[in-house]
Amino acid sequence: MLEKIAMAQARYDEINAKLSDPKVVADNKLYTELMREYKNLTPLIDKYKEYVGAEKSRDDAKSVLDDASADAELREMAEEEMLAAKADMEKFGEELKILLLPRDPDDDKSVIVEIRAGAGGEEAALFANSMFRMYSMYAARQGWKIDVMSSNPTELGGYREISFGVEGEGVYAKLKYESGVHRVQRVPETESQGRIQTSTVTVAVLPEVEEVDVNINPADLTIQTYRSSGAGGQHINKTESAVRIIHKPSGMVVECQEERSQMKNKDKAMKMLYSRLYEAERTARDSAIAEERRVQVGTGDRSERIRTYNFPQSRVTDHRIGLTLYKLDDMMNGGCDEVFEALRVADYSAKLLKQG
Repeated sequence: MLEKIAMAQARYDEINAKLSDPKVVADNKLYTELMREYKNLTPLIDKYKEYVGAEKSRDDAKSVLDDASADAELREMAEEEMLAAKADMEKFGEELKILLLPRDPDDDKSVIVEIRAGAGGEEAALFANSMFRMYSMYAARQGWKIDVMSSNPTELGGYREISFGVEGEGVYAKLKYESGVHRVQRVPETESQGRIQTSTVTVAVLPEVEEVDVNINPADLTIQTYRSSGAGGQHINKTESAVRIIHKPSGMVVECQEERSQMKNKDKAMKMLYSRLYEAERTARDSAIAEERRVQVGTGDRSERIRTYNFPQSRVTDHRIGLTLYKLDDMMNGGCDEVFEALRVADYSAKLLKQG
């Protein structure tokens, strides 16, 4: 562990020196990349300073205890200080182990979130809208930006499906555990008998990628334009601003009709295509990820779920980590931090166990 920390410290010092170089400051792309790496290393370096401080306190206390001339009161204080320092060293040591775990290279990326209504008809579509609202409110709390890329609304205000970008700092790191089937249990507005209905939506969280991350041959694309549907006034019927892109080798189809400009719709559709192809390539590279994604995303059937939202009991349960909270209203209003943090800790704990 100390060897890894020493390497991190050396890199941290190297970056720190480079950030003072006028040539680096003038190169916006290089400066941004170095600042991101510097920021990622800072928690590890700061935690190690705390560890070293606790280690010094332990050694100082030990020196007092080893001094035969020290009086009883001083030795008692040193004994207490040593116990506290040892406890801090153990605590900081465990935190350092987590900070030294390999970072997901996608953690700093913005994402594209795709929500689709599963089992449950119109109620599932309404819940898809509720999920979109939940993520939007959470994003607002984080200072992130939401950009709807594609949507298929229903007459009652739900969504058969909706795709949207989330842009900000560390978005994928917090939202990546949301991929899977989400189950809702509540009395639908359309239910006159007051019976509880179970419905599902599927969520996929895809890291947003640059063109350099995925190679797409323009000859492999079929690009179609068509008239938008839905709300939008006369513009909808007069211009073919909606764009559909078909990637022939994979068979993937992406569509966007949210913007009035055909060019903007095409740009958004290409972003979705890049992200989906990147996710497919990453899944193919790693069979473990492939298995995890198969289990999490599933088919949208009621029995395959990662989380249940029970409105009559105001209960939310994440089945992957056995977490149950009676704070459903808060979560649906964007108060997701407690669940998201529990998932992050469980993931890191599993990785630590895997490393032995």
